[in-house]
Amino acid sequence: MRPITEKIPKALVEIAGRPFIDWQLALLKHNGIRRVVMCVGYLGEMLRDHLGDGSKQDMEITYSFDGDKLLGTGGAIKRAEHLLGDAFWVTYGDSYMDIGYADILNRFSESDAQGLMTVLYNKNQWDTSNCVFEDGHLKVYDKHNRTPAMHHVDYGVALLRKPALDRIPAAQPHDLATLYTHLVDEKQMIGYEVHNRFYEMGSLAGLEETRQYLSQHGYGF
Repeated sequence: MRPITEKIPKALVEIAGRPFIDWQLALLKHNGIRRVVMCVGYLGEMLRDHLGDGSKQDMEITYSFDGDKLLGTGGAIKRAEHLLGDAFWVTYGDSYMDIGYADILNRFSESDAQGLMTVLYNKNQWDTSNCVFEDGHLKVYDKHNRTPAMHHVDYGVALLRKPALDRIPAAQPHDLATLYTHLVDEKQMIGYEVHNRFYEMGSLAGLEETRQYLSQHGYGF
């Protein structure tokens, strides 16, 4: 995405007439989500300046900054732990994931698992497959050691209960995928299969696909 993202964070890149983060928040609001904690790093102040406290969107937005030391995906969530509820969504800042959030939350609420991972039947089409999901069960997740049995991919929307964060060391870099792998291995993370592909803005081609989708299907505030 360079040179576009040399002066603004990826979430503020304009797509279909609006910064991408506006599309994301409108999607969450459409699905009943009103309280958002944003883990931000590079140029994160620009996001805060753009969104403020979320009142203009009829939402509540708070911010957790990485600080001088980059903490990775897991470390960033650990740093924001004091801002999170007993259970919370985890999603990426550079992907648009138009799925039924209420049904996913209901499935998680019915379980006693520490986490839920949404998965998409992928066969390396949209990204490199990294999950074994069979008969409604998430059996393996490993984004570093892929096998031919992996036909699904981590979709990028998850739910966690706060005790799961006890496994992440404080103030240390940590990859969220490591936590997910341990939870799946211990049968503490269930899977939920979704069927709408995700749209990402990690490349110019992905940006154009996302623009086309949002132009036709994106939600407004």
